[in-house]
Amino acid sequence: MKTRIIIALDGFAACGKSTLAKALAKKLNYVYIDSGAMYRAVTLYCLENQVDWNNPVAIQEALEHIDISFRVENGMNQTLLNGQNVEATIRTMRVSEAVSPVSTISAVRRKLVELQQELGKEKGIVMDGRDIGTVVFPNAELKLFVTASIAVRTQRRLLELRAKGDHITAAETIQQNLLDRDKIDSSREDSPLRQADDAIVIDNSQLTQEQQLDLALDLAQICINQQDPILAK
Repeated sequence: MKTRIIIALDGFAACGKSTLAKALAKKLNYVYIDSGAMYRAVTLYCLENQVDWNNPVAIQEALEHIDISFRVENGMNQTLLNGQNVEATIRTMRVSEAVSPVSTISAVRRKLVELQQELGKEKGIVMDGRDIGTVVFPNAELKLFVTASIAVRTQRRLLELRAKGDHITAAETIQQNLLDRDKIDSSREDSPLRQADDAIVIDNSQLTQEQQLDLALDLAQICINQQDPILAK
């Protein structure tokens, strides 16, 4: 059986992590797991059920009523919250503006990290997020840290929202939201966003999606070969 590895992708919001992770998983025939969607799903539950995320008791109770799963429809990953497809809803600005504060809550992180680690037990996965290579899978065979300039990230998120029918949110609002999320994600006490010491940095500001994927595939293949006792000889 061909050696299977865990590939951890970390990086800032709107830097193209998910796009790369999905494409990489498809090429390698691996399972793609969107950890960010899990935090967005918890955030959506809190918003829709008026859960005060500053109240530890309320958060703990809410977590006991949250079930998150994934399925593929027409080749696209879909996030399910308590059995309901919420993929489109969790990508709205309403959720984007609240996800970082919710993600700083230790109880939320503990629950989701435990679930993420369970999903990775069989290896052969690509998971993206902000603490995948540092906390969730510190022993992942391949760690990538994806980044891009704030101008590029803002434009990408703007185009993404417009493609989904949002022609109201201004570029300035999006940029500030990204900068605010960067600050919160990087400074939180529990599992802050940071580059793992052994992660390989990919700055895709000037790369096409195809160029980025080719680079990541080359790195993955090298890593897979190194893990295979026959190919490593």
